[in-house]
Amino acid sequence: MGVVQWTLGLVAVAVSLVAWSMFVRTVARMVSIIRLGQPDATRNGPFGPRMRTLIKEFAAHTRMNKFRHVGPWHWLVMWGFLVGSAALFEAYGEVFVPSWGWPVLDHWNLWHLLMELLGLGTLVGGVVLVIIRQRNHPRRADRLSRFAGSNFWQAYFVEAVVILEGIGILGVRAGKAALPGVGEVPTWAAFVTNPISELLPGSPDLVSALAFIKLMGAMVWVAVVARYMTMGVAWHRFSAFFNIYFKREADGGVALGAVKPMTSGGQVLDFEEADPEKDVFGAGKVEDFSWKGWLDFSTCTECGRCQSQCPAWNTGKPLSPKLVITQLRDHAYAKAPYLLAGGKKDMAGDEVGLTGDNPYAGIDVLAIAEAERLLVGDDGGVIDPEVLWSCTTCGACVEQCPVDIEHVDHIVDMRRYQVLIESNFPSELGGMFKNLENKGNPWGQNAKDRLAWTQDLDFEVPVFDGELADDTEYLFWVGCAGAFEDRAKKTTRAVAELLHTAEVKYAVLGSEETCTGDPARRAGNEFLFQMLAQQNVEVINAVFEDREPGRRKIVVTCAHCFNTLANEYPQLGGEYEVVHHTQLLNKLVRERRLVPVAPVAEDVTYHDPCYLGRHNQVYEAPRELVGASGAKLREMPRHADRSMCCGAGGARMWMEERVGKRINIDRVDEALGTAPSKIATGCPFCRVMLTDGVTARQSDGLAAEHVEVVDVAQLLLQAVRRGQEPMDTPTDVTDPGTPLPEADKSS
Repeated sequence: MGVVQWTLGLVAVAVSLVAWSMFVRTVARMVSIIRLGQPDATRNGPFGPRMRTLIKEFAAHTRMNKFRHVGPWHWLVMWGFLVGSAALFEAYGEVFVPSWGWPVLDHWNLWHLLMELLGLGTLVGGVVLVIIRQRNHPRRADRLSRFAGSNFWQAYFVEAVVILEGIGILGVRAGKAALPGVGEVPTWAAFVTNPISELLPGSPDLVSALAFIKLMGAMVWVAVVARYMTMGVAWHRFSAFFNIYFKREADGGVALGAVKPMTSGGQVLDFEEADPEKDVFGAGKVEDFSWKGWLDFSTCTECGRCQSQCPAWNTGKPLSPKLVITQLRDHAYAKAPYLLAGGKKDMAGDEVGLTGDNPYAGIDVLAIAEAERLLVGDDGGVIDPEVLWSCTTCGACVEQCPVDIEHVDHIVDMRRYQVLIESNFPSELGGMFKNLENKGNPWGQNAKDRLAWTQDLDFEVPVFDGELADDTEYLFWVGCAGAFEDRAKKTTRAVAELLHTAEVKYAVLGSEETCTGDPARRAGNEFLFQMLAQQNVEVINAVFEDREPGRRKIVVTCAHCFNTLANEYPQLGGEYEVVHHTQLLNKLVRERRLVPVAPVAEDVTYHDPCYLGRHNQVYEAPRELVGASGAKLREMPRHADRSMCCGAGGARMWMEERVGKRINIDRVDEALGTAPSKIATGCPFCRVMLTDGVTARQSDGLAAEHVEVVDVAQLLLQAVRRGQEPMDTPTDVTDPGTPLPEADKSS
């Protein structure tokens, strides 16, 4: 070892000690901050399934590869960081002894090949990611960039270090290969660095200098990351593993389907025992989120995939799922010093956690100021109300997030607090809540009219009369829309006729049926949801009282009812086998109990309902039914798991869109781009929204008059009934004194 080696080596060690100590201290503080969140014991196990999910998602990049032009390059950078760390720590030895290598490994040519590939992959992957970021820069107009709102200097800094480390791995290896007397590596294991070594002098000082540069680049990264705890683009390299392991669904599924139950202190909230003075009702303060929520905030990479798929963002609304998470993150970490010191406010906003003559002594003034901010508020609040209520809960953000952030659960939790504690929500929801509470349906119709859709059918619809016949296979859950909304009643009648034709034994509840509570829960009114759901569970359990679990079958036409009955009622003791009508009808077609005899010779595009597709992974059954009807399917650019929302979910069906382009118009424009004669769907909410959109475009002269929106059941019935049109609802039973929701009045 010469003077150069000793000098560079000692400087490297000194700098590293400072950087690594900063890093360890920051990790410890970050853990203590994340633990400020509410407890959540549901994330602790089972170990096996969670570990399998973690290994699959990071090793195979299953979620990252949803953007296939990004996935492979990120995969190279990820492995370059993980395994390439061995090259980083090897540099400590190379600074002092240029010919040094890992014991044992340095004698394996396969190890050298691996390092060669990792160095090259890290370099190439880093360059490609920079190019991708440039090609998607926010300079692009019309919100086309998924990086709009992301922190660019942090991203460029991380990508620059990635590229530098790739160069460092290859550079040190090339310098060592040029040294005389160092063990030779065959060219097949050093296909990049051996040729480069021919251009370099055989200088030990050069190797030490290159190793020093590689180390200093890494230490600058470590120090900067330690300085900025909110640098998600860097910290996700560590926190993503934990975020994936602790995701809501242990089986690897994303946090869709059922909404996370409302909890306080880690326990599901019992409204009969709950006390607003002591219990947490949703999220009114950042510390009301669970520790997993805080981990979510810390893990966001600001990649913007969620933003690129969000229907609200893409139609000019202020909501960006990415910015919601980053705003919550920045607020949480800014407020953390106050919380760590024991700060706490009561419901009136008075300080109860800190006492004394000068309770805020020693606390950063910025943290104190942050503690005064409302979580949701239009005057300096962390999240603007317009942002909160723009969400359709379609789940596109959750479906696309590569690190399993649970956006929808966090948004619903904030809505819960606003509704239950603050009574602060869009005025249109007040009428909907009142109708649900008093009439059992969002339209405010009378329960006696729930069977009006059966009028003029040429067969009898069996109604449950207190005892379910032994040969009755299904309870047909009609739903509020299917019973009261004229367009949805056509779907209900078509399904009933198809079941009758296939000789499927079923029964309906009639006036005993009430709303499942989906719009109440998504709007944050958990109390009302619980009331409706418990009432329904009691009724359905009575219907199936004498039946074993395997024979408790429900068929439903509404995607929202389907999701609630199948995924949320089990939380309340309602365990049933729930099928969507497209699944059951497809099964009947396959069994040839329904035989299409007159093909529907039309071009049809299919719109995936969010609560049937993304939330429940039902994609093939409705498409197979379109094919069985004889129609030609024309897919929209955004379909299946990337389908665009119709705009009705999250109780948005009952709220007016006052900002940006209407979501249903945007979706209809995309559908019309396939030149269809019919737009098919499998959800009454979607049908209402899309029909309104088509009507608007027809009035603008942008859609042909023959284009119509139908349910896939109507297509099938048209084919089964030898081309005859399905029977329409004969009369409009809607109470003229009751105003329709905004979605029904719009054109």
